Amino acid sequence: MQKPEKFDPLRRSVGHILDIIGEGWSILIIREAFLGTRRFEEFQGRLGIARNILTARLKKLCANEILVRVPVKEGAKRHEYRLTTKGRDLMPLLISLTQWGDKWVFGKDKEPLVFLDREHGEPIAPVEVYSARGEALRPRDVVVRAGPGAAPEARRRIEELNEHD
Repeated sequence: MQKPEKFDPLRRSVGHILDIIGEGWSILIIREAFLGTRRFEEFQGRLGIARNILTARLKKLCANEILVRVPVKEGAKRHEYRLTTKGRDLMPLLISLTQWGDKWVFGKDKEPLVFLDREHGEPIAPVEVYSARGEALRPRDVVVRAGPGAAPEARRRIEELNEHD
């Protein structure tokens, strides 16, 4: 299978992220970690995933610093997996994917999982994109420009996109 960065013409964030978490089991492991799952056996039991696949995905998520493998207690041989700061920063993505699926796959009032504000016990608001001024943005309100890390090929592609505006 071709790696995402090989076919992503912009060769950046989305292709790289898909290489790390785009495989279905990986995002489910991350979801389970957000829900409090820590140990290998718990991930396996809750997801019904084969041991060899789970081992490979956990190694990849740890290698990419999404999860960290730590001893259950000092000196213990057993380990658990915890989200890193980098992993916890995936929360908006996980919630957004869940909300999109609830809307377009399951439909209103058929959501299998609802995220609540812990303090107030109320469902959280839909994830939206906002301007720096706090205004909700629609797709047509957003334009893409090459960033400081854009490769020459990506800069050309973005310029082509912007010529059609």
